[in-house]
Amino acid sequence: CLNPKEHSIPVRSKRNSPLKPRTGYKTIAMEKISIWQIPESDTIITTRVVNAPQDIVFKAWTHPVHLQNWWGPSGFTTIIDKYDQRPGGKWLFMIQAPDKTNYPNECTFVKIDPPAQVVWNHEGAPHEFQVEAFFESLAADKTRVVFKMKFTYSEECRKLRGIITEKNEENMDKLEGELARMMR
Repeated sequence: CLNPKEHSIPVRSKRNSPLKPRTGYKTIAMEKISIWQIPESDTIITTRVVNAPQDIVFKAWTHPVHLQNWWGPSGFTTIIDKYDQRPGGKWLFMIQAPDKTNYPNECTFVKIDPPAQVVWNHEGAPHEFQVEAFFESLAADKTRVVFKMKFTYSEECRKLRGIITEKNEENMDKLEGELARMMR
Protein backbone atom coordinates (compact mmCIF):
# COMPACT_ATOMS: atom_id res chain seq x y z
CA CYS A 1 0.00 0.00 0.00
CA LEU A 2 0.94 3.62 -0.37
CA ASN A 3 2.63 5.47 2.45
CA PRO A 4 0.48 8.60 2.69
CA LYS A 5 3.29 10.58 4.30
CA GLU A 6 5.37 10.12 1.16
CA HIS A 7 2.57 9.90 -1.41
CA SER A 8 1.49 12.82 -3.49
CA ILE A 9 -0.84 12.35 -6.44
CA PRO A 10 -0.12 14.80 -9.29
CA VAL A 11 -2.23 17.94 -9.20
CA ARG A 12 -4.76 18.30 -12.04
CA SER A 13 -5.94 21.73 -11.05
CA LYS A 14 -4.88 24.49 -8.70
CA ARG A 15 -7.09 26.55 -6.46
CA ASN A 16 -6.14 29.10 -3.87
CA SER A 17 -8.88 29.68 -1.36
CA PRO A 18 -7.43 30.50 2.06
CA LEU A 19 -9.63 30.03 5.10
CA LYS A 20 -10.88 33.48 6.12
CA PRO A 21 -13.73 34.66 8.31
CA ARG A 22 -16.67 36.07 6.39
CA THR A 23 -17.97 39.49 7.28
CA GLY A 24 -21.14 39.60 9.33
CA TYR A 25 -20.43 36.30 11.08
CA LYS A 26 -19.02 35.51 14.50
CA THR A 27 -15.26 35.68 14.68
CA ILE A 28 -13.25 32.78 16.06
CA ALA A 29 -9.61 31.82 15.97
CA MET A 30 -9.25 29.91 12.70
CA GLU A 31 -5.58 29.11 12.46
CA LYS A 32 -4.94 26.61 9.70
CA ILE A 33 -2.87 24.23 11.82
CA SER A 34 -4.92 24.09 15.01
CA ILE A 35 -7.95 22.22 16.24
CA TRP A 36 -10.89 24.57 16.38
CA GLN A 37 -12.86 25.01 19.57
CA ILE A 38 -16.41 25.20 18.20
CA PRO A 39 -19.66 24.96 20.19
CA GLU A 40 -21.37 21.57 19.86
CA SER A 41 -24.40 23.37 18.38
CA ASP A 42 -22.19 24.19 15.37
CA THR A 43 -20.90 20.62 15.04
CA ILE A 44 -22.42 17.72 13.12
CA ILE A 45 -21.41 14.41 14.70
CA THR A 46 -21.72 10.99 13.08
CA THR A 47 -20.80 7.92 15.14
CA ARG A 48 -20.55 4.34 13.94
CA VAL A 49 -19.12 1.13 15.39
CA VAL A 50 -17.47 -0.84 12.57
CA ASN A 51 -16.32 -4.45 12.43
CA ALA A 52 -12.63 -3.82 11.83
CA PRO A 53 -9.49 -3.26 13.91
CA GLN A 54 -8.53 0.33 14.70
CA ASP A 55 -5.39 0.26 12.50
CA ILE A 56 -7.38 -0.89 9.44
CA VAL A 57 -10.01 1.81 10.03
CA PHE A 58 -7.29 4.45 10.33
CA LYS A 59 -5.73 3.17 7.09
CA ALA A 60 -9.09 3.44 5.28
CA TRP A 61 -9.34 7.09 6.39
CA THR A 62 -5.75 8.05 5.62
CA HIS A 63 -4.53 6.16 2.53
CA PRO A 64 -5.73 7.62 -0.78
CA VAL A 65 -5.97 4.20 -2.44
CA HIS A 66 -8.70 3.32 0.10
CA LEU A 67 -10.15 6.77 0.73
CA GLN A 68 -11.09 7.25 -2.93
CA ASN A 69 -13.17 4.04 -2.78
CA TRP A 70 -15.53 5.21 -0.05
CA TRP A 71 -15.34 8.98 0.50
CA GLY A 72 -18.51 10.77 -0.57
CA PRO A 73 -22.22 10.01 -0.53
CA SER A 74 -23.79 6.99 -2.18
CA GLY A 75 -23.56 7.15 -5.98
CA PHE A 76 -20.76 9.76 -5.94
CA THR A 77 -17.18 9.15 -7.08
CA THR A 78 -14.08 10.68 -5.50
CA ILE A 79 -11.11 11.58 -7.70
CA ILE A 80 -8.02 12.50 -5.69
CA ASP A 81 -5.72 15.04 -7.36
CA LYS A 82 -3.20 15.50 -4.52
CA TYR A 83 -2.75 13.86 -1.14
CA ASP A 84 0.04 15.15 1.10
CA GLN A 85 -0.78 13.83 4.56
CA ARG A 86 1.17 15.88 7.06
CA PRO A 87 0.25 18.94 9.10
CA GLY A 88 -0.06 21.73 6.55
CA GLY A 89 -0.22 19.26 3.64
CA LYS A 90 -2.96 19.52 1.02
CA TRP A 91 -5.65 17.08 -0.01
CA LEU A 92 -7.23 18.17 -3.31
CA PHE A 93 -10.05 16.11 -4.75
CA MET A 94 -13.14 16.20 -6.91
CA ILE A 95 -16.40 14.60 -5.92
CA GLN A 96 -18.40 13.68 -9.00
CA ALA A 97 -22.18 13.34 -8.72
CA PRO A 98 -24.11 10.63 -10.58
CA ASP A 99 -25.13 13.30 -13.15
CA LYS A 100 -21.37 13.98 -13.74
CA THR A 101 -21.44 17.37 -11.95
CA ASN A 102 -18.02 17.94 -10.38
CA TYR A 103 -17.52 19.42 -6.91
CA PRO A 104 -13.90 20.49 -6.26
CA ASN A 105 -12.66 20.22 -2.67
CA GLU A 106 -9.54 21.57 -0.97
CA CYS A 107 -8.41 20.46 2.46
CA THR A 108 -5.38 21.14 4.67
CA PHE A 109 -4.29 18.51 7.17
CA VAL A 110 -4.07 19.73 10.75
CA LYS A 111 -3.23 16.64 12.81
CA ILE A 112 -2.46 13.01 12.10
CA ASP A 113 -2.21 10.80 15.20
CA PRO A 114 -2.03 7.14 14.11
CA PRO A 115 -4.14 5.14 14.68
CA ALA A 116 -6.46 7.31 16.78
CA GLN A 117 -7.20 10.62 15.03
CA VAL A 118 -7.02 12.64 11.82
CA VAL A 119 -8.01 16.30 11.48
CA TRP A 120 -8.27 18.50 8.40
CA ASN A 121 -9.78 21.82 7.36
CA HIS A 122 -12.12 21.90 4.39
CA GLU A 123 -11.43 25.27 2.81
CA GLY A 124 -13.20 27.57 0.43
CA ALA A 125 -16.60 27.75 -1.15
CA PRO A 126 -19.20 26.69 -0.70
CA HIS A 127 -18.53 25.42 2.86
CA GLU A 128 -15.73 25.94 5.35
CA PHE A 129 -15.47 23.46 8.20
CA GLN A 130 -13.05 21.28 10.12
CA VAL A 131 -13.26 17.48 10.19
CA GLU A 132 -12.10 15.67 13.30
CA ALA A 133 -12.23 11.88 13.05
CA PHE A 134 -11.51 9.68 16.07
CA PHE A 135 -10.96 5.92 16.02
CA GLU A 136 -11.42 4.11 19.33
CA SER A 137 -10.60 0.42 19.61
CA LEU A 138 -13.45 -1.40 21.38
CA ALA A 139 -12.19 -4.94 20.75
CA ALA A 140 -9.71 -6.67 18.43
CA ASP A 141 -12.20 -6.41 15.54
CA LYS A 142 -14.41 -3.46 16.57
CA THR A 143 -13.72 0.27 16.33
CA ARG A 144 -15.87 3.26 17.17
CA VAL A 145 -15.59 6.03 14.56
CA VAL A 146 -16.58 9.53 15.67
CA PHE A 147 -16.75 11.88 12.68
CA LYS A 148 -17.17 15.57 13.61
CA MET A 149 -17.76 18.38 11.14
CA LYS A 150 -17.19 21.70 12.93
CA PHE A 151 -18.59 24.79 11.25
CA THR A 152 -17.44 28.32 11.94
CA TYR A 153 -20.86 29.77 11.11
CA SER A 154 -23.97 28.72 13.03
CA GLU A 155 -26.34 29.52 10.17
CA GLU A 156 -24.38 27.36 7.73
CA CYS A 157 -24.36 24.42 10.14
CA ARG A 158 -28.09 24.77 10.82
CA LYS A 159 -28.90 24.95 7.11
CA LEU A 160 -26.81 21.88 6.22
CA ARG A 161 -27.41 19.65 9.26
CA GLY A 162 -30.26 17.56 7.79
CA ILE A 163 -28.63 16.75 4.46
CA ILE A 164 -25.13 16.26 5.89
CA THR A 165 -26.38 13.91 8.59
CA GLU A 166 -27.99 11.71 5.91
CA LYS A 167 -24.98 11.88 3.56
CA ASN A 168 -22.50 11.12 6.36
CA GLU A 169 -24.45 7.92 7.10
CA GLU A 170 -24.08 7.00 3.41
CA ASN A 171 -20.35 7.72 3.75
CA MET A 172 -20.17 5.36 6.74
CA ASP A 173 -22.02 2.64 4.79
CA LYS A 174 -19.41 2.95 2.01
CA LEU A 175 -16.62 2.91 4.62
CA GLU A 176 -17.91 -0.41 5.97
CA GLY A 177 -17.84 -1.85 2.44
CA GLU A 178 -14.23 -0.73 1.96
CA LEU A 179 -13.24 -2.16 5.36
CA ALA A 180 -14.74 -5.52 4.38
CA ARG A 181 -12.70 -5.48 1.14
CA MET A 182 -9.54 -4.53 3.02
CA MET A 183 -9.89 -7.44 5.44
CA ARG A 184 -10.42 -10.16 2.81
